[in-house]
Amino acid sequence: MPKYAALIYTSAEEQGQGTPEELEQVMNEYSEFTRAAAEAGVMVGGEALHDTNTATTVHIPSGKGGEPVFTDGPFAETKEALGGFFLFEVADLDEALKWAQRIPGAWYGRVEVRPIVEFEGQAEG
Repeated sequence: MPKYAALIYTSAEEQGQGTPEELEQVMNEYSEFTRAAAEAGVMVGGEALHDTNTATTVHIPSGKGGEPVFTDGPFAETKEALGGFFLFEVADLDEALKWAQRIPGAWYGRVEVRPIVEFEGQAEG
């Protein structure tokens, strides 16, 4: 079956903001979704990411074999930040979209759904 990544984007300015009660509510919503997707057997994996201010960007301006440049923070200033992802194994894009619309991130931000490239000889996950 094909795999799809559901990439969860939220407002970069609002990432991690809210009262403790609001943050607890969001976490409970994610827990409920994760449980439902796992019980349905469609969730292959997923993780939450720390805020973008914890990112380190790697760039090798001269190309392969060159000297790497490490920069604290994300690559670019953006209005939205990648906050986490789910990996689904489902029959098709329509089913992936049905699950993606249930992710709380779709209510608070956006969820981008992209098919995973399966390379020949790739070990099954």
